[in-house]
Amino acid sequence: MLSTYGWRVYAVPVLVVLSVLVLVNTAHKGSTGQTNAGGLNPAQGPPIVTEQSVIPVNAGSGTAVLPPGGAYPQAGAGTWRVLPGTGPIVGKAGAAKVYHYQVRIEDGIDPSYYQGDDAFVSDVQSTLSDPRSWTAAGTIQLQRVDGSFAKPDFTVDLTTPNTDHRPDLCGFSIQFEGSCWVLHSHQVVINIARWVRGALAFNGDLGLYRQYAINHEVGHAFGNHHVGCATNGGLAPVMMEQSFGVADNYVYDLNNPEPGNRGAVQRDGKVCQVNAWPYPQGPNFPATAPPTAPSN
Repeated sequence: MLSTYGWRVYAVPVLVVLSVLVLVNTAHKGSTGQTNAGGLNPAQGPPIVTEQSVIPVNAGSGTAVLPPGGAYPQAGAGTWRVLPGTGPIVGKAGAAKVYHYQVRIEDGIDPSYYQGDDAFVSDVQSTLSDPRSWTAAGTIQLQRVDGSFAKPDFTVDLTTPNTDHRPDLCGFSIQFEGSCWVLHSHQVVINIARWVRGALAFNGDLGLYRQYAINHEVGHAFGNHHVGCATNGGLAPVMMEQSFGVADNYVYDLNNPEPGNRGAVQRDGKVCQVNAWPYPQGPNFPATAPPTAPSN
């Protein structure tokens, strides 16, 4: 047989195998021999959709408007349920007072709007337990408690806009969505519209906004009032009304309908950057004495 067909008897099967391998490889790679993680060939044309870069917000006007985003419920039952579970005591040992708080959700809100009870309570507890939050002062401690605790010092309540707007809660004299502290009932009222959408000044950083909203409203529970931008171009104080904006002139004008807020911010032209923390550099800053200027 070898004498009849010679080398062809070995060469033909090898060529067949090589041809199959080339065809399989070509099918995987496409006509250019290039692939990406999604199996698409960039050389076939432009992408179907592309991202859009962040457009800087004009801090001087319009920042109180609710940004576009996910859906949220407009109304709930006007009552709240306490989420189960407790947390550890956080803050410096030996502090003068331990504040106990409960986390609650307004009845009638579908959990899918806020990613579920566990997600909300985790955001609240992790924010208030962060070393940049209010315990950094060293004068207080915090602990989350459940419904078995008879009289917590305050509650943190995720709430629908219609309930939020009630005169006995946040009201609606500034007609933009907002959250608030209710002194007579010791409630931190977190508006779900803001929880889902955030604020324009935060340029889409919803996580940072949520940390700000918790720290700002809980700050009222510790006796802190609204303030304006302290240093032009610097970080905003957490007690600035950053849900509405970070420009003093703009926030000043919004506050005119509210006698209690009218003098909180001066019309001084200062504009700050957003900030979520009362102690943004932590409790031990500066850890050592600041450096001295070099001598000549």
